[in-house]
Amino acid sequence: MTKLRLAIVGAGPAGIYAADILLKTERSFEVSIDLFEHLPAPYGLVRYGVAPDHPRIKGVVNALRDVLDRGDIRIFGNVHFGEDITLDDLKKHYNAVIFATGAVRDADLDIPGIDAKESYGAADFVSWYDGHPDVPRTWPLTAQHVGMIGNGNVALDAARMLAKHADDLLSTEVPGNVYDILKASPVTDVHVFGRRGPAQVKFTPLELRELGELRDVDMVVYDEDFDYDEASKEAIASNKQVKVIDRVLQKWRDRPSANGAGGEASRRLHLHFWARPIEVRTDDEGRVAALVYERTKADGAGGVAGTGEIREIPMGQLYRAVGYFGSPLEGVPFDDHHGVIPNHEGQVLEQDSNERVPGVYATGWIKRGPVGLIGHTKSDAMETIQHLVNDQGDWWQPEDASDGAIPALLESRGVAWTDLAGWHRLDAHEVALGAPEERERVKVVPRDEMVKISRGE
Repeated sequence: MTKLRLAIVGAGPAGIYAADILLKTERSFEVSIDLFEHLPAPYGLVRYGVAPDHPRIKGVVNALRDVLDRGDIRIFGNVHFGEDITLDDLKKHYNAVIFATGAVRDADLDIPGIDAKESYGAADFVSWYDGHPDVPRTWPLTAQHVGMIGNGNVALDAARMLAKHADDLLSTEVPGNVYDILKASPVTDVHVFGRRGPAQVKFTPLELRELGELRDVDMVVYDEDFDYDEASKEAIASNKQVKVIDRVLQKWRDRPSANGAGGEASRRLHLHFWARPIEVRTDDEGRVAALVYERTKADGAGGVAGTGEIREIPMGQLYRAVGYFGSPLEGVPFDDHHGVIPNHEGQVLEQDSNERVPGVYATGWIKRGPVGLIGHTKSDAMETIQHLVNDQGDWWQPEDASDGAIPALLESRGVAWTDLAGWHRLDAHEVALGAPEERERVKVVPRDEMVKISRGE
């Protein structure tokens, strides 16, 4: 019987779902799958891109764990594609590869002053508070007034972490260094800016509700933002999600803190709609001093138009959460404009000729861009897997497809790779660290420590 030896690069939801779907797909051949992950631990953005106070993510982690724990997928962690293993290596040992490397960089925002000191990408901030091993252990939370540009879930997550009192994170897996820095933060006001109105936001009702549940934090909305046009009224009437978002915001309009009147909390989180950032003002030392924005209005065609009214809000720190962006991979076509691997329904294409690259596939955010929730990754993977199965005639013919080839290759290159048993060791270690404080776990942050624990060293 024909056997498909498949490599998947990326052990986040996209890669794990793709492996699971292939193994469950009706087919006429056997399957052997190896997952490669550059971090010592699996789960990708579920572990390193979601705020630690999101309990619903436990269900996603449990589902991914169940797939890996079946034992029919091998995982090689702490392996860097392009350095420790290359595309040529994969061609020698596999029939095909799926890239599921996601998107972890911040998209650019092209306005004057955006590169000022104390101006950051929200993705970097998220990686820091989630204990990503490849970012600095410190973060300069020194400003009382902070701005957040963006109206998606990442913007709300990061804004919530800035406004939330650190002690309210102690029941989560927040790393100790992150707690200490958040605890010392002098922040009093967090301002979130969106170009469009309340009926056109990109975040979900759950994220919005969580803001309103923060202890000792006033939610501040402004009546001037709720003069809805007909398109907004139609969206509220016809879309259940928009209707819930509007209901939550309308309740906040009745609070004492509405319109900046001032409530009783020690911190405030302001939502500014119809606000298009146009410049970051800086002080004499080149640090963020204020965000300048133009008030916008609905243009009647689903977009926004400028009003010419310019406003400015003083602040000492600014974050942009305007989207994630993919990173190029050695030897793999890449679309620099969109930050994705060029593809047709997951079949990778040459950038210039648009011709198919045999044996090479993509799934997840590196395939379609950073849109949709985690659940959308499943249907995305199904499309890619369907093509992989149907393209049997285009698979590579490996020189050595034996199970021992990859471990031997990594050993010969001195790669300290981790496996599933190693992840179980690290997982148990983190859970044990959290037990004395009645926390679910405490993340191990330094990469070398993660590797040593995983490898039983």
